Amino acid sequence: MPAYDFTAPRLHVAADLAAGVILPLDRAQANYLLNVLRRGPDDPVLVFNGRDGEWRAHLVQTGRKGADLHVAARTRPQTKPADLHYLFAPLKSARLDYLAQKAVEMGAGTIRPVITRYTQGDRINMDRLRANAVEAAEQCGILTIPDCPDPERLAPALAGLAAERLLVFCDEDAPVRDPVQALRAAGDPQVPPPLAVLVGPEGGFSEEERALIRARPNTVALSLGPRILRADTAAVAVLALVQAVLGDAR
Repeated sequence: MPAYDFTAPRLHVAADLAAGVILPLDRAQANYLLNVLRRGPDDPVLVFNGRDGEWRAHLVQTGRKGADLHVAARTRPQTKPADLHYLFAPLKSARLDYLAQKAVEMGAGTIRPVITRYTQGDRINMDRLRANAVEAAEQCGILTIPDCPDPERLAPALAGLAAERLLVFCDEDAPVRDPVQALRAAGDPQVPPPLAVLVGPEGGFSEEERALIRARPNTVALSLGPRILRADTAAVAVLALVQAVLGDAR
């Protein structure tokens, strides 16, 4: 990622971006910039919409509580969306917030909740999940907001993966071996395949679910080592590993 101004706040917006565009801010955005960050007139703000790259704008106060952003110049061109799917069993809300943020930071382009037999709760606040994805992208310089589709049962979620997509299955019962070598054997680091990662609930997968996953072609079962990791910790560990061996961090 090219260097850019880390001191300027970033906002995700829905509107098209081009030089000269004026973006009226909603009350929450204006309050964030004016009162939380204490930004004043003409202070720079970086904006992006996932389509037009990143643009530098400056703040124009329109009243005691209102403000607009006047878009000036593009600072970075649009990049391709990340093509790493992260599939996970939903967690309790606070840990789910952490998981969503870290998955975005680690380069997930799709974050899909998957309902399994031992999932602790199948109700998930998708608006909150998507808000966490937006916040992580804003804070980390990411130009595309990951797709956050609605929760799905395990079987249809697996069936929806393209055959050429390598599924990295985090299996606590897999033999403890070199995970780097296992990934290299499953996919060519020189021509890496499209990737998906699957992490289960705290109670693990049932035997029926494990058999279903292992029966899918182009799947590698991977142990993350001798220690049992919480699901949100496993998310960071496996995404870092996959990105380093077959992904965009290699």
